[in-house]
Amino acid sequence: MASRTSGKGSLGTAGTAKRAGRTQGPAKKAAPAKKAVAKKAAPAKKAPARKAAAKKTAPKPAPSPTGGVYRLVRALWLGTAHGVGAVFRSIGRGAKGLDPAHRKDGLALLLLGLALVVAAGTWSHLQGPVGDLVEMLVTGAFGRLDLLVPILLGAVAVRLILYPEKPEANGRIVIGLSALVIGVLGQVHIACGSPGREDGTGAMQDAGGLIGWAASKPLVFTMGEVLAVPLLLLLTVFGLLVVTATPVNAIPRRLRQLGVRLGIVDPVYVPGEEDGSDDERYDEQWREALPERTRRSSARRSETDGVYDADQAEGEALAKRRRSRKPSAQPAMNRTMDAVDVAAAAAAALDGAVLNGMPPSPVVADLTQGVSTDRDREPTGTPVPGARSAEKAPAGERRGEKSTTSSGDGVPDLTKPVPERTGALPARAEQLQLSGDITYSLPSLDLLERGGPGKTRSAANDAVVASLTTVFTEFKVDAAVTGFTRGPTVTRYEVELGPAVKVERITALTKNIAYAVASPDVRIISPIPGKSAVGIEIPNSDREMVNLGDVLRLADAAEDDHPMLVALGKNVEGGYEMANLANMPHVLVAGATGSGKSSCINCLITSVMVRATPEDVRMVLVDPKRVELTAYEGIPHLITPIITNPKKAAEALQWVVREMDLRYDDLAAYGFRHIDDFNHAVRTGKAKTPEGSERELSPYPYLLVIVDELADLMMVAPRDVEDSIVRITQLARAAGIHLVLATQRPSVDVVTGLIKANVPSRLAFATSSLADSRVILDQPGAEKLIGKGDGLFLPMGANKPTRMQGAFVTEAEVAAVVQHCKDQMAPVFREDVVVGTKQKKEIDEDIGDDLDLLCQAAELVVSTQFGSTSMLQRKLRVGFAKAGRLMDLMESRNIVGPSEGSKARDVMVKPDELDGVLAVIRGETAS
Repeated sequence: MASRTSGKGSLGTAGTAKRAGRTQGPAKKAAPAKKAVAKKAAPAKKAPARKAAAKKTAPKPAPSPTGGVYRLVRALWLGTAHGVGAVFRSIGRGAKGLDPAHRKDGLALLLLGLALVVAAGTWSHLQGPVGDLVEMLVTGAFGRLDLLVPILLGAVAVRLILYPEKPEANGRIVIGLSALVIGVLGQVHIACGSPGREDGTGAMQDAGGLIGWAASKPLVFTMGEVLAVPLLLLLTVFGLLVVTATPVNAIPRRLRQLGVRLGIVDPVYVPGEEDGSDDERYDEQWREALPERTRRSSARRSETDGVYDADQAEGEALAKRRRSRKPSAQPAMNRTMDAVDVAAAAAAALDGAVLNGMPPSPVVADLTQGVSTDRDREPTGTPVPGARSAEKAPAGERRGEKSTTSSGDGVPDLTKPVPERTGALPARAEQLQLSGDITYSLPSLDLLERGGPGKTRSAANDAVVASLTTVFTEFKVDAAVTGFTRGPTVTRYEVELGPAVKVERITALTKNIAYAVASPDVRIISPIPGKSAVGIEIPNSDREMVNLGDVLRLADAAEDDHPMLVALGKNVEGGYEMANLANMPHVLVAGATGSGKSSCINCLITSVMVRATPEDVRMVLVDPKRVELTAYEGIPHLITPIITNPKKAAEALQWVVREMDLRYDDLAAYGFRHIDDFNHAVRTGKAKTPEGSERELSPYPYLLVIVDELADLMMVAPRDVEDSIVRITQLARAAGIHLVLATQRPSVDVVTGLIKANVPSRLAFATSSLADSRVILDQPGAEKLIGKGDGLFLPMGANKPTRMQGAFVTEAEVAAVVQHCKDQMAPVFREDVVVGTKQKKEIDEDIGDDLDLLCQAAELVVSTQFGSTSMLQRKLRVGFAKAGRLMDLMESRNIVGPSEGSKARDVMVKPDELDGVLAVIRGETAS
C-alpha cells in the first residue's frame, strides 16, 4: 500500500515538474514516500522563480520622450478637470441650501437680462457676434413677431418678482403662452403667403419664422388654408383662455366684470348672482380670519407631491360660505313683509352665532317694534336687501341628513311631521336656554396671534440623515433614509429596508441612533401606518411654536360650523390637527407636570368660546387646584360657577347624570334617538307641546364637562365620582353631554378600568414612566415624549396614536376672548346645581361611606322595634365592629337608647316616623 501511494505521488510530482519547466527528469518509482513528497514540493517552488528569471532576461524597450510628455499632459488635464469639477460641485451643494425665494429672484433677473439682450438685438440691431446670434435665433424662430419676444420675457420676469408665492400657476401660463404663440405665428405665416424653405431664410423671417412654418405647413399641406386658419385661431383662443384662467362658460361674466371696472357697463343685479359689494366686504372680513399660508402634509417621496393652492382653498371656502349665507326663501317682490317673515328671519338670525363679529340683520335688529324694522319707516313692497340669514346648518343636517322641507309656496312638505303628544309630558326642570332678544357676537379671530411660517427643511435635518446613514453602514444594515417629514417639534425620518432585512435590526439600534444624533428622545415606529417604511422620530434642535389662532384660521375650520370643533395642534407631518368633541365623544388627557396638559385644556375652552355661543354650548368646569381655570370665571358659557371643592365636584357630576336622564326622557317622549334630531325638530316647529301645557320647548345646548384634575376627586369620593363618570360616559353621547378628564397622575387607582373602557379617545403628553403610558394609551410611547406640548393623540377607532405638538394660547389672548364674551352677556347659572349641593352638605361627616348601611339599619330597627347588635350582624351580614358602629350612630341621632348590657336597646322612634328619620340621615332637610 505504501509503494502504491508513493508511486502515485511520484507520478504526480513528475507530471507537475514536467509541466512547469520540462527540465526535471523522470521520477524514481522505488523512492520512499517522504522523498516523493519532498520532490513534489520542490519543483512547485522553483517554477515561479524560473519564470521570473525568464521575464527578467527579456530585453526592455527604450523609453520614448514623446510618451513621457503625453503622460505629463494627460495628468495635468485630469488634475485640472478634477479641480474644476470639485469647485462646481461645491457650488452646487451650496445652491441646494439656497432659499427658494432667492432662486426665483435669480431666475427672474436672468430672464430680465435675457430680455434686454434680445431687445438690443431685435429693436436696435446690435452689431457684433451677440447681435448676429440674437437675430439668427430670435428672428429666425419668431419671424415678424420677434419684436414682441423681449416684452414677453420681461412680463414673465416681472411676474416671478411680484408673485413668487404662486409657483403652481407657472405651468399653466407656460402652456397657455406656448399655444398662443404657436397659433398666432401660424396665422401670420399663412397671411404672408406660407413661404417655405425653398424660398430662403429671409422670406421665412419676414413671415412667421421657423415656428410659424412648423405650425402651418402640415395643416396647409393636409387640409388647405381654409381649415388651417380656423384651427390655428381655435388654438390661439385656447391659449388666451388658459393664460387668463377663464373657462368658456365664464367668458360673459368676465367681460361684464371688465366692463364694470372700465366704467363701460353699469353694474346690474342678476338673480342668483351674489352682490359684488357685499361679497367684497365679506371676503375682506373672512380673509382676515384665514392664514396667509397653509401647508399640507408631505406625501411619500416616491409619489408626486400635490401642490396646495392657498388662494384656491380660500376661494372655495368663501364660495361655500356665500352659499350657506343665502336665504332659503325670500319674500315675494310684490308684497310687504308680514309678521311671519319677520319671525322667520328673527329665528334664523338668533338660532346661531353671528360669524366673526358680523352685525345682525337689520330685519331682526329690534323685534320689539312689531313687523317694522325701523320706527320711522313704513312697510314697502320691496324686500329688505340686508335680510341675509346668518343661520347655521341644523344639527341634523350637520351629520349628513338632508332636509326636504318646502322652500316655496305651493310645494308640499315631504317630511313626516312629529305627532303631537296627547299625554302628560315627563317631569322636566328648567331647560338651558337664553332669552330670545339677545344677539350674541362671537369673538374675532384677530384676538388670537398669528404664527410664522413653519420650516420644511434645515441643515440640522441633513446632518441627521447623514448620521443615520453612517449608523446603518457601520452596523451593516441594508437600509436607507428615503425622506423625512418635519413637524414643529420632531422630524420623522422614513427608512426603507432592503430585501430579507428584519425590522428588528432597526429597533435594536435605538441607543446607537440616539448616540449618533446626540438626542436621548428617539422613538421608532415600525412600520409607519400606511407605508412600507420604518419611522424614526427625532426631536428638532430648533423647535417651533404652534399658535391656536393659526389652527382656527384654517379653511377646514371655517367650513365646519359645528360648535364642538376644537383645535389640538400640529402633527409630525406638518398638518394641523382638529377634533370634534361630539364624535370623540369623551377624551382622557394625561401627562406629567410641565408636559402641556393645562395648555391643552386652555385651547379646548378657548376654541369653544371662539366658535360657539352660550346657546350652542354650556360648560361645567371643575378645578380642584383653584388656579388653572380661574381665568374663565364669569363667561356666559358656564352653567354654574367654577367648582373648586372636590365634594361639590362629585355632586356636580351627579347633577350631570340627572340632566342626562331628563334629556333622555324628552327624547323618548318625542321619539328621537339623538339630541341633534330633537333640536332640529324644535327649530323647525315639528316638535310641539300638547295643548294646555305651559312648557315651552327650546333646543338643548351641548353640555361640556371639563375636570382638570381627576386624581383629587378620586381621593375624596372615589365611589361616587367613578359611578357618575361611568354613567355619563356610557350614556351621555346621544344626549349631547361630553366629558373631558385631565390628570397628571394616570395610575390605575385614578384611571380605573371602568373609566378607561368608556372613554375611547386619549390624549397623552409626556409621562414619567412606561406604566403611566400603558394606562393612558394601552401601549408604550408617552414616556419618550419631550414635554412642552409634545403629545400623542389616539382618537376613537384609531389603532396607533398620532404624534403632534399641542397648540398654545397665551394668557393675554385668553383674557381678551374672555372679556369679549363677558361684554356680550352675563352668565345665567342653573339654580338646581347649587341647591343640590347645599342639600348634600347637611350629611354628617361621621357617617362617611356608611350612609346606605345606616339607612338599612335604621329601617330594620324601627320597623321591628328591636335594637340589637347581633340582629344587625345577621340581617345586614356585617361584622361585630361594623354593627356596633351603626348602633352608636343611631344612638347619637336618638333612634335607639343607650346600651343596657346584654339586653336589647330601647327604640325611641315609632314606625310612622321612619320617613322623617331617614330624610334627616340623608341630609334632605336643612335644619
